[in-house]
Amino acid sequence: MVALRLKTSRDPQPDFLLLPWARPLENWPTELAVRLAKGRHRHVVRFIEHDGVFFAFKEIAPALADREYRLLEHLKEAGLPVVDLVGVVGGRVDDGGVALDAILITRHLTYSLPYLHLFAGQGAHGLHDRLIDALATLLVRLHLIGFFWGDCSLGNALFRRDAGALVAYVVDTETGELHGELSDGQRSHDLEIARDNIVGGLFELEAMGRLGDGIDPIVVVERLTVRYNELWDELTAPTLLPPDEMWRVNDRLRRLNELGFDTDEIELVKVDGADTVSFRPRVVEEGHHRRRLEQLTGVVAEENQARRLLSALRTYGALLASQAGREIPEAVVGYRWLTERFEPTIAAVPQELRSRLVDAEVYHQVLDHLWLLSENEGRDVGLEAATASYIETVLRQQPSERVVLDTEQ
Repeated sequence: MVALRLKTSRDPQPDFLLLPWARPLENWPTELAVRLAKGRHRHVVRFIEHDGVFFAFKEIAPALADREYRLLEHLKEAGLPVVDLVGVVGGRVDDGGVALDAILITRHLTYSLPYLHLFAGQGAHGLHDRLIDALATLLVRLHLIGFFWGDCSLGNALFRRDAGALVAYVVDTETGELHGELSDGQRSHDLEIARDNIVGGLFELEAMGRLGDGIDPIVVVERLTVRYNELWDELTAPTLLPPDEMWRVNDRLRRLNELGFDTDEIELVKVDGADTVSFRPRVVEEGHHRRRLEQLTGVVAEENQARRLLSALRTYGALLASQAGREIPEAVVGYRWLTERFEPTIAAVPQELRSRLVDAEVYHQVLDHLWLLSENEGRDVGLEAATASYIETVLRQQPSERVVLDTEQ
């Protein structure tokens, strides 16, 4: 008997019981499949669409499916960027009574880009380094909570635009292991696996003729190592301070906040035999700016987008305070910025273009466009005019990224 273990959801979902579970996934009717762009997988992966919502189906051994279900659930609860879990289907047998593998179901990540699209798609210029930066950041975040990925690769992550940067999402965790804390050896081993997988993926792209000119796979993976070590040290390394320089504690905490990480406590230890204090922050989680923006406005964004929008919000608050001749409460500024700046800008986008980019990315790009136009004309052209110009000259030329189709199958 087929057993479905599903997460509850308010989003529309198909009647999963009506799907052809008695067939291997690769033999499902073609009319059920949607050709979405994806990375390379060792297992059969298919996508289906229901009322505009896309689901990813991965056929995998039952024990691995249950394990990956639990790991994805844990990462989600820990606030890590992972795909949304839908459920697991087990107990499958074909018409001849032969047992079939289980199927893990996740919700397709809208506005996400697989690495193949980023290296070959329109609008991908300049994103290669940022892709590696995003993977390094993701790996650090996983290691901070004691998660050993075991198979970090270009194909096991999806990427979303984030105000000029990218943010990486975990797609595949079947090789993952959860520990209380990772040793330096475990972290180094996981980083080495990532290096090997990524350089192999890039050489594969080179053989396919899809690797951009001037991109050296060896240089790329060296960047991964450098960025990983820089971020890990910034987040975890102790700082030695003379007692009269304790102000640098706040300076370090501010840098951590600028990187998007929150801390809930710090450790100050007197160093034996020296008039020095060792300071080590305890990093809680990433998402400092994202949470603050959502608290103030309800706008959901990635971390860099949120940082940019909060900066715009504060600038607007300063303008309001100048006009009123007094300080304006932050909650009031957040509401007025939302209703007077953000929402009118997004509402100006024609309906047929709304799927091109996520709203927070649109607003970020409008701000960039406003600066460029104003710089060229030597005056502030205004948000409304900049929005109209951006829609016609930039957004209309941008392909939709809500769901990236596979054009090569």
